[in-house]
Amino acid sequence: MSADLGVTAVPFPLSRFRIPVKVLTVAAMAVALCAQAVAALRPHVPLLIAATVLSLAVEGVLYRWQPGILSVFAKSHMDITVRHVVRDLLLVVGLLLLGGQDRESAYAPLVAGLLAFYALHCMIQAVSVLVRRTRTLPVVTRNIDASALRLSPAPPVLLRRPGHRLLAFGLPATAGLLATAATADRRWAALGIALSLGLAVLGLCALLLRLLPSRRPATEQQALDWLDTWLAEYRPTVGLYFSGGPSSAYQANMWLEPLAKLEGRPLIVLRERFMVQKLAPTDVPVICLPKVSTLMRLEQSTLQVLIHPSNSGKTSQVVRIPTIKHTFVNHGESDKLSSCNPYAKAYDEVWVAGPAARERYALAEVGVEDKDVVEIGRPQLDAVRPYAGPPTGTYTTVLYAPTWEGWDGNPGNTSVIEAGENLVRALLADPGVRLLYKPHPLTGSVDPRAGAADLRIRELVRAANRERSGTRPADDGELGRVTAELDRLTTSVFRSGADQVERMLAQSAPGAGRADAVARATAAWDEAYWASLPEWEHQIVTEARPALYSCFNRADLLVSDVSSVVSDFLASGKPYAVANTSGLAEDVFRKAFPTVRAATVLTPDAAGIKELLESVRDPERDELADARAELKRQLLGPDEPSSQERFNAAVQQLCSAAEERRARMIPVQRDETAAAASSAAPGA
Repeated sequence: MSADLGVTAVPFPLSRFRIPVKVLTVAAMAVALCAQAVAALRPHVPLLIAATVLSLAVEGVLYRWQPGILSVFAKSHMDITVRHVVRDLLLVVGLLLLGGQDRESAYAPLVAGLLAFYALHCMIQAVSVLVRRTRTLPVVTRNIDASALRLSPAPPVLLRRPGHRLLAFGLPATAGLLATAATADRRWAALGIALSLGLAVLGLCALLLRLLPSRRPATEQQALDWLDTWLAEYRPTVGLYFSGGPSSAYQANMWLEPLAKLEGRPLIVLRERFMVQKLAPTDVPVICLPKVSTLMRLEQSTLQVLIHPSNSGKTSQVVRIPTIKHTFVNHGESDKLSSCNPYAKAYDEVWVAGPAARERYALAEVGVEDKDVVEIGRPQLDAVRPYAGPPTGTYTTVLYAPTWEGWDGNPGNTSVIEAGENLVRALLADPGVRLLYKPHPLTGSVDPRAGAADLRIRELVRAANRERSGTRPADDGELGRVTAELDRLTTSVFRSGADQVERMLAQSAPGAGRADAVARATAAWDEAYWASLPEWEHQIVTEARPALYSCFNRADLLVSDVSSVVSDFLASGKPYAVANTSGLAEDVFRKAFPTVRAATVLTPDAAGIKELLESVRDPERDELADARAELKRQLLGPDEPSSQERFNAAVQQLCSAAEERRARMIPVQRDETAAAASSAAPGA
């Protein structure tokens, strides 16, 4: 489910036992190897067998439940290969000490077989690295037919992971040696080693076949030539450029739908390979260009405009391309300093929602000239339904959507730490309130106190649900059906061992009409999801679905912080409140943050919640309705034309400017090239 229904039990705090479990695991491995060494040198067959079995069991635990300890062993030069060699070596030592007078000559073939197996293991690893390199292309794509690159499924995971491979392929040899130790019959060891050798030979041959010219993907130069050809055929006009960490994908995702609705041929340009799968479902072609040298090939393409929803260290690498115009749209607007970053002056234009952001840049004096600021509204908000009057049902739905703590340690960034629990308690105390709690996905990533407060708030919501009861909607299977349909349209199913090349193969050009089908399925899912929940039940919403704007449409009131959530919610015209944890007096707080101008300001002790709820339920007590309408125009611009239309117009205008600049540049480049050629000619 996409929300916590509050009916699950409180999880047992296993985290407090993580360190002891790791210590016990490491200790068990050390004890097993030491016991095996003692048993081999004595020799003592029962202890030798028991210690070896324990050692193998601990290996299985490490790879299944404690993979983090493997890196610790590797840093101590006790990786899987060393441990496996030591384990088998001790078995051989034990067998030699248990043998008769001819033990050296009798066990020599077995030792040679073991040495051959480990030599094959090293060869497999070397060939595996070569195969991986041939499958690491300079460009990663999605929603593009890249079959010309000779894409193919990835090799089995067992052949690509040395630890898993050595455990699996070496197990017959180890088991054979154990059987020989128990029975004194050398044929068991010979059989086990022969099986391990056979598995290793098969694995090596399977990887070597992957290196044949007809079996491996395109070379780097062939892939780059294909990229140039594809760009020339597709002829992109406008692109979304994004670079960031795994948790920042939401910043790009919010612009995918507006990008897809633009005139022309849109494109998404990424820099990190992992980000290709982090993007939300879209039919827009995606190319990931990790290297700067590959990125520079965009200069020769028809791409005219790149839209930047965030700043990153790699932004400077693309803004240097002179044939492309660059614009900064940000991933949300608020009164925080991050919404008028000095880096914005690096772009050709800065696109903002409304007049308030234009004034913010002027006041900040960060080098962004007023002529370069363009008001486009917020295209994402076209899906937010307008205010339709006070709540008419039994419950008033309140959305508490605090932002995260930020990087600067400002206590006013988030209300979660100082006010979150008080606000939630006050809201839950009203029997007519239904609470939707949607914390920011980065909550607790910087300040552990925020993460701890978030967990306490969730428990408050669960406890409140346990005290409520009522009828639940009958499960008619509709939610399951539409979820399956939406997942079918938006989820790419990969094998657990699929690599990037295999994912490119699976995520080829989408079928016609898929975007419309996804839009219909998403709308149907939203309706089915909310219909499946009791109207009296509080919800904790932490998954990707339902989206924030879907929560907007269900809420009668928003409680939040100074953040872009407030600006976006104003598109609905509904009442909202902002928690003041900055330490500023209310009048100073309102003056410092214009988005608070039409809000009810709440103190950390949550005083005023009762009066706030009364104003939401009775429009005659709502004294801020006119102020919200005026602030909406100030923050988001006019209702007509729509934000999407203004966004499209800004793109087309900047594309025209890019074309004009390119037309001026080409004759100059030709003249410079001709002059250089003339000066280099013989006799010049």
